[in-house]
Amino acid sequence: MEGQFVGSKDGFTVFVDSRAARLHRMAFLLTHDWALAEDLLQTTLTKVWLAWDRIEEDADGYTYQTMVHTYTSWWRRKWRGEVPTEVLPDNGYSPPADHGHADRDDLWSAMGRLPRRQRTVLVLRYFLDLSERETAHLMECSLGTVKSQTSKALAKLRLDPELSPVHSLDGGDRS
Repeated sequence: MEGQFVGSKDGFTVFVDSRAARLHRMAFLLTHDWALAEDLLQTTLTKVWLAWDRIEEDADGYTYQTMVHTYTSWWRRKWRGEVPTEVLPDNGYSPPADHGHADRDDLWSAMGRLPRRQRTVLVLRYFLDLSERETAHLMECSLGTVKSQTSKALAKLRLDPELSPVHSLDGGDRS
């Protein structure tokens, strides 16, 4: 895909049209909140647009790295924009229930309970299918950190009481 969008800012429009759904899912997997995912995606695409003339040769890598860096900077801030109120606001949009996919919904919920860094590692490794080395580069951490965070995240998911037990081939449950 490298070089596919070279030529002008029109390439940015083609890039966004072809990647928007995937980038929105990535943002949701990181934030675990549809509204924050939209904010993260818009912030990321704004930064990509501003750098487009420099990065269009490697737009995917730059965009993924920008999204991870933006997300990381958000959760490092002390104030997250919450304002105490007596009346809870409307929860906003939530996607329609996808009947018959309770296991997937349980997994999304379990992912939301992971610490942000562990969730980020899993999204990059298993959703974007990046290597450990690519993940370490995007997160600006060591390869060992990626390995340990992946291991810890998977261990937490295995122990999560909300996830259904996996059935082995011999018919017994594994925890």
